[in-house]
Amino acid sequence: MELKFILEALLFSAQKPLSTKELKDIFATAPEHAEGNETARGLKKVKESELESALEQLSREHADANRSYRLVCVAGSWQFVTQPDYAPWLKALVGHKIRPPRLSQPSLETLAIIAYRQPITRAQVDAVRGVDSSGVIRALLGRDLVAESGRLETVGRPILYATTAEFLRQFGLANLAELPPLDLPDPKVMGNA
Repeated sequence: MELKFILEALLFSAQKPLSTKELKDIFATAPEHAEGNETARGLKKVKESELESALEQLSREHADANRSYRLVCVAGSWQFVTQPDYAPWLKALVGHKIRPPRLSQPSLETLAIIAYRQPITRAQVDAVRGVDSSGVIRALLGRDLVAESGRLETVGRPILYATTAEFLRQFGLANLAELPPLDLPDPKVMGNA
């Protein structure tokens, strides 16, 4: 059995996206369930780099096949997703999910500040926004878009906030490096205005 086909079977059967670490753990425990399957024993110590390579090859093959679904990596986890063109039929099949309310302008503003400057304290967010952000940060915590990521080593040890894997998933990013570049005005120019 080829590694990529084992991965395809795992991801097809999984109820959630799987990271390469989770997949590596599955390969490590598979021999316990193998009963004479030499392939399972042979792949027990598969490297994450081998998994990534096989997943990328599988993703390309599915894209080249122009199927109704594709393999994608979002927020560091792999999953099969359907092509957007098939949405009307899928909605008819499963019903239209009620989406959580859209993020308000203050929520989007706060989320952007946290995403680009993380880890960051609430006071630092307040300083950028010019208003109290505690309610907005609580709402973002409740939606699992940000999380506490430690404490700043200073007087009072304020909580630091950072974005989560759910943030990456909802915004369709594989990692934070995919955030669009900030196009900030030159502070020297603004001072002369």
